[in-house]
Amino acid sequence: MTETNAESIRRQVRQARSRFVAMAATYSLGVFNDNFFKQAASLMAVYAGRQTFQSAIGVAFTLPFLLLAAPAGWLADRFPKRTIVIASKAMELAAMACGAVGIATESWPLVLVMMFLMGAQSTLFSPALNGSIPELYPAEHVLAANSTLKMVTTAAMLAGIILAGVALAYKIPLWGGVPAGRMLVAAGVVAVALAGVLLSLGVPRRPAARPDAKFPWSGPVDTLRTLWNLRTDRLLTVVLLADAFVWAVAVLQVLLVNQLGKEFCLTERGTSYLVVAELGGVAVGGLLARRLASGERWFRALPGAMFVLAGAMLLQGAAPQLPAPLRLLAVWTLLGIAGVAGGLLLVPLEAFFQVRPDPGQKGRIIAAANFAAFLAMMLAAAVSAPMLAHLPPAMGLAVLGAVTLPAALGLLWALNGRELR
Repeated sequence: MTETNAESIRRQVRQARSRFVAMAATYSLGVFNDNFFKQAASLMAVYAGRQTFQSAIGVAFTLPFLLLAAPAGWLADRFPKRTIVIASKAMELAAMACGAVGIATESWPLVLVMMFLMGAQSTLFSPALNGSIPELYPAEHVLAANSTLKMVTTAAMLAGIILAGVALAYKIPLWGGVPAGRMLVAAGVVAVALAGVLLSLGVPRRPAARPDAKFPWSGPVDTLRTLWNLRTDRLLTVVLLADAFVWAVAVLQVLLVNQLGKEFCLTERGTSYLVVAELGGVAVGGLLARRLASGERWFRALPGAMFVLAGAMLLQGAAPQLPAPLRLLAVWTLLGIAGVAGGLLLVPLEAFFQVRPDPGQKGRIIAAANFAAFLAMMLAAAVSAPMLAHLPPAMGLAVLGAVTLPAALGLLWALNGRELR
């Protein structure tokens, strides 16, 4: 009996499951380390009176995505993606060793060096790992795979952010007078990076998608040329702009929420729980995307999600005026709602970058999309310095909501009547 298309898809999904688990675990450990280290460094900076250093951390992490996007896309297309994943995880281990020394000794220059190296590792890792998903699964299952991956990686983000605050709460001096919490962070990032290297060996072997690809010697200029050429695909252009905007908003939100925790006289642990509320919402939004952002008109849910995101942030401006018992509950609730909207936006947007391009162009397009997103995030980190210096954090969130509202209107207009072909 001839196998039907549906049966073929189900069989392919079953066969890919164990490899996907290895990929998800590898990705999640990297996400955990990114967020564990960044949150620990940000909290150390905030509580040491160096609020604007958060912006420097953000710039150091995002700069490699701008400088190395073109080589990262070339590597993902030119060589087997498994090779690039393993090499980038080894690079993560080296970066975390540098970061561990920086955290333990409270050396801010070393922290910045580590953030730059970690950004470079993520730049190389992302196109290879994300480009492997459509090689593993049929196109019909990529959104579901991304939804699962978003849930797992969001859980890793939550764990990283929570544990950063928990670890730093241990102030007992150890060897050389270094607080126990900083030593926990230093040891933790190295151990997790080592586990990530071992798990990356389970990523599936596939031949290179485009072994004749030429190296992009012009670097960022080549990436800008790639982005410019995408203008002929109007839906992809809209998705690219929306994705970059949402990531920029996410960066500003985290920086403002860290400052909001200090304003509410919360400990490092309590401040981490504020960020956790939003990331928990992101996981829920990612799961909702499987139902609300599927099918031919998958993008129909995007403008509504953007409006919800804008509204949740606008209402944050009123939170400090509430009675003390309700203030924190309102902030947690609104951050959770904003997270749901963000997850509902990001999962289908990023799945589209994986299925839209030709196989030989996936690495290049994903790297270019990362370039656009991280350029937006770096600009957001730069804008955050005057915002943190001159605006109360709750008002900063309200301003961010006011900026997101016209973006939602623009997205509604841009997607009106468009269909995925």
